[in-house]
Amino acid sequence: MRRRSCCCLIAVSMALLLFIIFICGSISSHESVESRSQSEFRVSGRALYKLDISWPKNPEYFTGQVFGVAVNHLAGLVYVAQRGDNVPKVLVFSTDGDFLQAWNTSSLEMPHGIFLANASADPTVWITDVGNGSYGHTVKQYSPSGKLLQVLGSPGKAGSSLSPLQFDQPAEIFVHSSGEIYIVDGDGGMNNRLIKLSRDLQVLWMHGEKGQGLAQFYIPHSVAVDSYQRVWVADRGNKRIQVFNSVTGDWLGSWGSCFKEDAPYSVRLTPDQKYMVVAQLNTNQVTLLEAPPVGIISQCQVISSIQLAEDVKPHLVDVDLKSAALYVAEIGANQAQKFIPVTAAGV
Repeated sequence: MRRRSCCCLIAVSMALLLFIIFICGSISSHESVESRSQSEFRVSGRALYKLDISWPKNPEYFTGQVFGVAVNHLAGLVYVAQRGDNVPKVLVFSTDGDFLQAWNTSSLEMPHGIFLANASADPTVWITDVGNGSYGHTVKQYSPSGKLLQVLGSPGKAGSSLSPLQFDQPAEIFVHSSGEIYIVDGDGGMNNRLIKLSRDLQVLWMHGEKGQGLAQFYIPHSVAVDSYQRVWVADRGNKRIQVFNSVTGDWLGSWGSCFKEDAPYSVRLTPDQKYMVVAQLNTNQVTLLEAPPVGIISQCQVISSIQLAEDVKPHLVDVDLKSAALYVAEIGANQAQKFIPVTAAGV
């Protein structure tokens, strides 16, 4: 009887010890995550966004350099494009952070920009491919599950022709709700072009001169269209954003004063069209600029700046048009991160 009581006491003591270790470990882990999240970024100016440390739930699925991200706000899906040998070129997560699928497609060499089009009816994923192999120098359209549907450009052949259409390291694509397509062609190749295509892929207008003048480009890297018929282009090599009329192609203005230290790499607008989100790779910043009202371009004004950790290198971004959550593709950190509006974070 005494022996049984002793065994019971030992068992209870061990269980209590394991419980204490578990609790301490959980607290330590939680504190570590909170500490890490605080040290990885800081905000200057107005606090508009907060890091969502719970997204994604399985970051170990990032196995390559993460170059782009695209959100289907209606289906709650996030597409992440990554590069590397023997890695899936596209990872699909839910907006809640669950890993859902990987595209192990052989038709993608080096993805650069990625865009989710027509979310409300027949969603497709468009990806620019800057590879130099037999599939490169193209823009590809995929089904949500990764089936190749269409290829724009001449696969494996860099060029400047408009008929047939050719690209040289196309950087990014933006597909408007009208079906019209905007492509910035020239991630360091021979072209420095902004091309607008109709729904049936006819060239409507183009700006294609390399230089520092009005409507000239040096490495146009990202493109977005707002609700007021304005096209915004991150003119990376010239450290400025240029603005055009989406219908006529006329030059409307330029922003350069906000980019003295580093160039804009990415440009997107928040759902309410109040802010423009810009990634700056070399200074490891994501900057929010005040979007001007219709009819006015004026000078750019920084409202908020998210300073990321050193060598994170934010490349391209996308915004959830439903929740306004911001997703950042980071090629230095080999990951994508989610930032949520501070009102949604309860801050």
